[in-house]
Amino acid sequence: MLATIRSATLVGVWGHPVFVEVHVANGLPTFTVVGLPDASCREARDRVRSAITSSRLEWPMHRVTVNLAPGDVHKAGAGLDFSIAIGLLIASGQLSGDAAEDVGFLGEVGLDGSIRSVPGALPLVDAIKANTVVVSADDVEVARLVAGGHVRAVRTLREAYEALAKNSPWPDLPLPPKSVATKESVDMADISGQPFARWGMEVAAAGGHHMLFVGPPGAGKTMLSRRLVGLLPDLTPDMALEATRVHSAAGLPLPAGGLITRPPMRAPHHSASMASLIGGTSKCRPGEASCATGGVLFLDELGEFAPSALDALRQPLEEGMIRVSRAKGTIEHPARFLLVAAMNPCPCGAGGETGCRCNSAAVTRYQRRLSGPFVDRLDIVIHVDCPDPADLLDVEGNECSARIAERVRQVRELSHDRGVNCNSELDGPQLEEHAPLSDAAVKVLRKALTDGRMTARGLRRVRSVARTIRDLDDGGERIRDIDVLAAMSLRSRPQRVIS
Repeated sequence: MLATIRSATLVGVWGHPVFVEVHVANGLPTFTVVGLPDASCREARDRVRSAITSSRLEWPMHRVTVNLAPGDVHKAGAGLDFSIAIGLLIASGQLSGDAAEDVGFLGEVGLDGSIRSVPGALPLVDAIKANTVVVSADDVEVARLVAGGHVRAVRTLREAYEALAKNSPWPDLPLPPKSVATKESVDMADISGQPFARWGMEVAAAGGHHMLFVGPPGAGKTMLSRRLVGLLPDLTPDMALEATRVHSAAGLPLPAGGLITRPPMRAPHHSASMASLIGGTSKCRPGEASCATGGVLFLDELGEFAPSALDALRQPLEEGMIRVSRAKGTIEHPARFLLVAAMNPCPCGAGGETGCRCNSAAVTRYQRRLSGPFVDRLDIVIHVDCPDPADLLDVEGNECSARIAERVRQVRELSHDRGVNCNSELDGPQLEEHAPLSDAAVKVLRKALTDGRMTARGLRRVRSVARTIRDLDDGGERIRDIDVLAAMSLRSRPQRVIS
């Protein structure tokens, strides 16, 4: 007898529908899985056998063939276990042939018959083309985000069997957890001094502009960078779903309710490899850049990262997408993040000032770890000096993150009215429409281009930063020369860092 069950497999951060075909025929007892399964899929034979017998059901002593269609897509993971088990029960006659009609199944089976959650439940459920999807009780909240009310949850294979055999109703779904408002653990009020750096952070958050802090150790670069995510507004519904999809595919923990509503922050160590940053391992798992989608990617000690890993970020910084190409195909991962980085001006950190222990060769070698094309994609570069001792002791009157975040939210709303998430996404035609230049601003930009102090990419980025500065000021339509000069001052490259 033949049974066909709907399910899905994970490729990168996207789910692909899979039809699990189970055929039981006379012959010597064997169990064969075909259709490009990986080792974890082939091991389903032993897990499903133990689960069926532990659930007081009968294991067919016949020739069993399982085909995972389509045959040109590699199947990975244990998420197909549940559908294989149900297909086997139908093909062996223990369930009626129409018991699983227009029903999809997703989950890993335990040896005791339990149904367990699987990584990537959100994209997998979204890919299953069925009226009803049955998942583990631990995955029900994530499944609800894309399947709505057509979700059934079970904890054991026996519960699914009883419901499909109509011996008992489907178990009640667990109640959605109450949403709890989270409070940022760090606040801008903790930062004393650094007024220029604080203003640069506000511009970066409001316009989605990538930024770099450069300065000696102890100047506050890391403290500033870690507070940037607290200035960002809540994620839009589409961005929240995209961020949740990536975190689900990466196997990262999700908040109560399943949906990520606050911008995430990822801070990989400087020893991170290129594959860990952009993805592309054997299973095409999303990297740190993709996991920061909708939020902040913080690269501390930027000068210690491998140059090849930093240069691999050029494309996502420009396009918000990572294309991982391998012999087996090309996979696209979303990577729309706000980059904030921090580094010392030289290996010892003094940056040529009194007490610097670095010779010229060491400084040159350190500076060359950042390529020109990579730095050209950073909209804001700020040199952070050690604060004045009087500022460190004066902790009163520092503006908190909530007040800054309100101004950022208002600028983001203006960006949404222009058809983009933030001003950094404005392209050439949109800049001409939404960021027209005054005559004085044109003269300033023309001189910078003529002197070779700005590239064509830099021109577009300076205009978008100037648009953000004007939005934070009074929201006027035309970009003034003072807005352009302020944007260029934020983009200036200190000679102690980039020669």
